Amino acid sequence: MTITTANAGGADDGTRGPLPRPRPFSDPERWPRMSDWDALAAGAHRARPGEGGTKLPPYVSRDVDAELRDRVREAADLGGFVLVVGDSTAGKTRAAYEAVRDVLPEYRVLAPPAGARLRCAPEAVEACGYGPCVVVWLDDLERHLGPDGLTPDVLDDFARLRVPVVATMRLKPYEAFGSGDDAGTGGDSGEQRWAGVGSRVLRAADVVDLDRLWSAGELSRAGDCDDSRITEALTHHGTYGIAEYMAAGPVLLRTWRHAWRAGGHPRGAALVAAAVDLTRAGLCGPYSRELLVEVHQRRLADAGGPVLRPEGVDEAFAWASRVRHGVTSLLVPVAGELWAPFDYLVDAEDSPVPEWVREAALAHACDDDVRFAVATSAYEAGAFGVAEKAMRPLADAGNRNALFNLAVVMGRTGRTGEAEALYGQAHSRGSLNATVNLGILLAEAGRTEEAEALLRSAHAQGVGHAADNLAVLLRRTGRAEEAATLQAQPPAGTPPG
Repeated sequence: MTITTANAGGADDGTRGPLPRPRPFSDPERWPRMSDWDALAAGAHRARPGEGGTKLPPYVSRDVDAELRDRVREAADLGGFVLVVGDSTAGKTRAAYEAVRDVLPEYRVLAPPAGARLRCAPEAVEACGYGPCVVVWLDDLERHLGPDGLTPDVLDDFARLRVPVVATMRLKPYEAFGSGDDAGTGGDSGEQRWAGVGSRVLRAADVVDLDRLWSAGELSRAGDCDDSRITEALTHHGTYGIAEYMAAGPVLLRTWRHAWRAGGHPRGAALVAAAVDLTRAGLCGPYSRELLVEVHQRRLADAGGPVLRPEGVDEAFAWASRVRHGVTSLLVPVAGELWAPFDYLVDAEDSPVPEWVREAALAHACDDDVRFAVATSAYEAGAFGVAEKAMRPLADAGNRNALFNLAVVMGRTGRTGEAEALYGQAHSRGSLNATVNLGILLAEAGRTEEAEALLRSAHAQGVGHAADNLAVLLRRTGRAEEAATLQAQPPAGTPPG
């Protein structure tokens, strides 16, 4: 079975009307020329200050540079989508920035903030007067997914305008959001799969992988550089990547972990943990001081509470937000007294997210997109109760993707009767994923004729994994030759989800 998330292809029920153009898109004069744009503004991590106070070291060529430039050049010619994927502080943003600046120096850069309604962007680009000479820059792509974010429809509009989209994404969210199969890329028949937010968007990307650890060739090129920061990183990086070391990721991680002790900064560590866990639970930051104070209390109590002799709240925030090594802080301040965790810490933390944190994240979900993100994280972790709670109100309101997701959760928790009813509702609303999963469910219940009709219908409409499940059903009913013929056929085109 497959599960999908909030309306990856656009508005689910056709109820969203035209919206006023948001500020990031309303003033093209503010879109910088690529040759004048700064890598830090693009989202690159700082390094400790160098000679003369420079905040970024010289760029050391990476092995993927030639490939990345070719992809950017092709995207500019045809209107494509290039996505650089790698661990936090692997150097994704800097590599992508250098490639775009080299290939498209005269292009204007549209870099909307997280949460901006990207479905308004193609119209703004078309009206801006710069022709096709605009590149859309989406650092941390996971912050730009959802019904009002980057969708297949928005990508199609950019392609029509021959506007390239260049994005970066950390490996963990990429795997979580793109590991599913919501419309037909095959996979084991009958397997329940979760398609993360925007999985169809990720399948449309021209992906360039960037390793955290540097190759021998990259290390050799770094050795030719006389910048003291790079020389130091080469000497001390050990099991860490050069960019990772220069961004102080390992040092800040140790600082956080060593703070959990009496005489350390246990309350500060708990505040950082609250931000890290909320992010991992799917509640995209930044977070208010009030929310972090609320969530950290139990985190601190679970670690020992008064026994640790925690410092005061103001002192804890001051410690957590202090810039270290001239690079960054554990809690990064954002405009308006909001806070976000240093993303390296989010990637490095691998302990289970407590269910009560997931409940808190859901309680503070401000819109449907966030509810779907919280549900995605909960489902991946096996926290089916939270996933159900996140989806239930949206399913009750008739959202077909919420109906579908809730049906998958029902199936995973043994409530097959509810799963069948929910799949049926999603199927009646045009969800081909629900058509397949309902067919699987009926086949498992021995209702062969109904199951076959559903799977044939989905297969005829281009859902790739429908063929695999139909083949299983055919073999069960003694039609092995027909099953082999079916699976030998080339897959049909991928339809909308």
